[in-house]
Amino acid sequence: MKIVADENIPCVAEAFASLGEVTLRPGRGMQATDVRDADILLVRSVTRVGPELLEGSRVRFVGSATIGFDHVDREYLQARGIGFATAPGSNATSAAEYVVSALLVLAGRDGLELAGRRVGIVGCGNVGSRVRDRLTVLGMQCLVNDPPLRVQGGDDDYVELDAILDADVITFHVPFTRDGDWPTFHLGDREFLERLKPGAVLINTARGAVVDNTALDALLAGRRDLSVVLDVWEGEPAISETLLEKVAIGTPHIAGYSIDGKLRGTEMIYRAACEHVSRPADWRAVSALPARRALVLENIHDTGAALRQAVCFAYDVREDDARLREMTSLAAEARPRYFDRLRKEYPLRREFSETVIRLPAGNAELEHTLKSLGFVVEAGNSVGLRPAK
Repeated sequence: MKIVADENIPCVAEAFASLGEVTLRPGRGMQATDVRDADILLVRSVTRVGPELLEGSRVRFVGSATIGFDHVDREYLQARGIGFATAPGSNATSAAEYVVSALLVLAGRDGLELAGRRVGIVGCGNVGSRVRDRLTVLGMQCLVNDPPLRVQGGDDDYVELDAILDADVITFHVPFTRDGDWPTFHLGDREFLERLKPGAVLINTARGAVVDNTALDALLAGRRDLSVVLDVWEGEPAISETLLEKVAIGTPHIAGYSIDGKLRGTEMIYRAACEHVSRPADWRAVSALPARRALVLENIHDTGAALRQAVCFAYDVREDDARLREMTSLAAEARPRYFDRLRKEYPLRREFSETVIRLPAGNAELEHTLKSLGFVVEAGNSVGLRPAK
């Protein structure tokens, strides 16, 4: 059995070796000639999968190590009898932790208190629900706009999209769609953006075209009160550099890029492929994960600063922001390649659950908050750092 896979899917060769010969290819440049003799195709969101790529091939299963599927022509696959699987929820935890890191960084920079502020969550599926859980832990009041969820049974925190505009923070976690009852293309259009309240924070970790980037760029030229966090951009990898200059935090589509989430995605499509070809699944992602790290927090006088230190120890969004901004020093023709290279060569990042925080005794509130965010907490240890269990 021949398998063609995006070279940036972690451990894909090791995982699928038992099923056949694995050939790695660059995802963005994958061509029909690359997959013509393949039985299984494994991709990420940068590869468009449809007749242009698959017509005339012998591919019988496509796995996408992503939570979204707007890059795949599912009707074509179904008509051809080609099996298909994604990895829903695989990177949801790390994407939610990205939002936590971004908000704590902005709060520390601007001297803001997050507790008591209203946050509008647009899309409350795998990622949005985790965002809601974590921001509630931080004392924020969460409002949800998710019409499909509402139709399925509702949500106690549901509000219409117009009501979201009254929130202090708005964060998008929707799939990208152009059609259907609730299209999300330019959901954040010019009219929506112009109605953002003074001092609002806007976050997009969904897909670039969920927010009209041209309208946002124009708006930020005159609305310096707004703080915008963009992990996804229209036109990737050739993103708007004028918009990058204006946003508070900009990153190269890596919100869900923890190694935990990536390997979880690899395992999910591996198991789906094994089921499709009736083979036993004997590879597990946990075998490829590195050890936990540990941080000792001592002499805690400011719980907010301590919380920010713990979160940024696990994942500091400012580092990704700084790396992306280095793009502007390059020649124009080299910048899209640099954007892709940041994703390909992304540094090791673990989810909060893989960080042990050691606290001195008597910090029950901070201990509860850290545990609720997913950290492993050991209270009463104020001695030096030692290896985590």
